[in-house]
Amino acid sequence: MGMKALFFLRHYNDIDHITPVISKWIESGHQCDVVLIGSKRFIRDYRLEYLRTLNGVRVAHISELFSLLRYIGWRLQMLLLTGNVRRLPVIGSIVRSLADFYHEKRREPLWQKTANQLLMRSFDHGGGGVIAFDWIERNSVICVEWIEVVIAAAKNRGLGAVSLPHGDSPHANQLIRRGERKVEPDTLFSVAGIFNRLVVPNELCAKRFRPFLSDQAIAVLGSPRFCEEWLTKLTGLLPPSPLMRSESRLKIVMFLRKANFTTFWEEVAEVVHMIAAFPGVELVIKPHTRSGWKQSLTKDSSVRKLPNVSIAGDNAHSVHLMDWADVIIDLATSVVFEAVRAKKPVLAADYLIAGRSTVADYMPETELRCRDDVYEKINNFLTNGCDSFYIEAHRQRFLKEMLDGIDTDVLPRYVALLEKSASA
Repeated sequence: MGMKALFFLRHYNDIDHITPVISKWIESGHQCDVVLIGSKRFIRDYRLEYLRTLNGVRVAHISELFSLLRYIGWRLQMLLLTGNVRRLPVIGSIVRSLADFYHEKRREPLWQKTANQLLMRSFDHGGGGVIAFDWIERNSVICVEWIEVVIAAAKNRGLGAVSLPHGDSPHANQLIRRGERKVEPDTLFSVAGIFNRLVVPNELCAKRFRPFLSDQAIAVLGSPRFCEEWLTKLTGLLPPSPLMRSESRLKIVMFLRKANFTTFWEEVAEVVHMIAAFPGVELVIKPHTRSGWKQSLTKDSSVRKLPNVSIAGDNAHSVHLMDWADVIIDLATSVVFEAVRAKKPVLAADYLIAGRSTVADYMPETELRCRDDVYEKINNFLTNGCDSFYIEAHRQRFLKEMLDGIDTDVLPRYVALLEKSASA
């Protein structure tokens, strides 16, 4: 009889990065429950569909586990505390005063009931076990107050509590969002202290949490999403690609970032027009999975009119786009780490963003510093093809330090950490 784990997932990124860990956990002879606590639309995600096929996994959205009344109460209490709602004009002030009236002591009984119900469902037999969330930050859509109650209830039952990666660090610098002006420990990450262990893929991610946690609490284990073992498996799980191969000579995909990161949209549009003017080039722009609708470029009619430029829909996964493309232009997203592993050229468009990308930091040959660089690189790919782009020593150092860690056996390290937390 293996060990039992309860994994809580919120959205696309957690599903993407934590599914490999769940898959390996089951392969190692254990069992688990997966509870989706974010938007219901992700329940049909192809990675969750894959997990459903495994023996020893139960996948459910949280609304299926509570009575309708309890679920509505849980959602409403969440909304009272969610930063996004509080920032809205008019509604925000109503929500804030409601939260003051319906204060923590009044919220506590429902938090306790929901936490205990979930833990009873997964760990009714008593004995050891472990619960896992992704990295929880103070501005999360799932409020920290509830997660603290769940973790406290879990620890009371003798269960371990682990925080797993929901991404990586595509930036080598710290001040990347609007309004960030001081280089100092970011309290956004301080809440990680509620877990027994916090796991990160690399030291660049660990750096954010070190001011708030002891060294023993942080485990640097490599990237579950970008390790070779998972990438090999992932190709067999992907739904068919919606992208058709066409006659174009050079296929380029451009990945945009979340809307709250500073991006120089005027120059992004210039670059798109410039690339579109090359004969035989086709460009697909991929808005961010969660906030693409807030980005000015996707609404720019002059871009939409270009015959060889298109905006990717939600049904085109990033992996599909990278398979289709010959070259990737990146505004600092970690999804392109997969392309680096595959030796596919990534152009790090650092001059289009306020920030220094990790890709350019490790591999200076990838960096775009001005419009001339863009022109020369695209021209060179059209003339000479896309091989021998990377300096191999730079690429190997990136793979080792950012993705693999001490060796390429990444997923067994995650399982070992969960096992240790479950039996502690």
